[in-house]
Amino acid sequence: MSDVQTYLPGILLALGAMGVSLLSPGPNILAVIGTSMSTGRASGRALAAGIASGSFLWSLLAWSGFTAVLTLYASVLTVIKVAGAFYLLWLAVKSFRSAASAHDIEAKSLDLAGGPSKYYLRGLTIQMTNPKAALAWIAIMSLGMQAGAPLWVGLSIVAGTTIMSFAGHMIYAVAFSTRPVVNVYIRARRWIQAGLGAFFCFASYKLLTSKI
Repeated sequence: MSDVQTYLPGILLALGAMGVSLLSPGPNILAVIGTSMSTGRASGRALAAGIASGSFLWSLLAWSGFTAVLTLYASVLTVIKVAGAFYLLWLAVKSFRSAASAHDIEAKSLDLAGGPSKYYLRGLTIQMTNPKAALAWIAIMSLGMQAGAPLWVGLSIVAGTTIMSFAGHMIYAVAFSTRPVVNVYIRARRWIQAGLGAFFCFASYKLLTSKI
């Protein structure tokens, strides 16, 4: 029970960071939105599944690498946490700038021949070749992991973020195949981005002030 109380706040913060990142459309999410709007839900869902599969692989890589580094050099955790905090702060700045911008989202579609499998592979490729994904997953793991953390902590973060990634991307694929949903999001975009910026500032602060 004491272990749960020790690690649960960090796990929830990591899952929270994953959740708000899904509310902030980056290139991957914009590709899902644009594809669903232009070529239909089936293509959008296949692309979303590929991107979410890539998220799962990145989470495994981040967790295994994080654990391996801490096993050999526990002091490196300080550097990792500081780097993760600054990355979250950079995301906060981006969110605030987006909130201040008058431009709407610019969703780009992917028109591929060959059916859903092509879209799935393209989504997986997009996610796995995105260098920012590595930084994002290091930041997420930094929020939830501590030196000497038991196995279930990392597994909880991997499982939780994977479920959220699949659910979130699929929701985008289905919802944004209808124009009314797009219009609602555009009207609320500035408030959403401002809220995301505030959360990323909070997460950065928690990471910098957490016990190393």
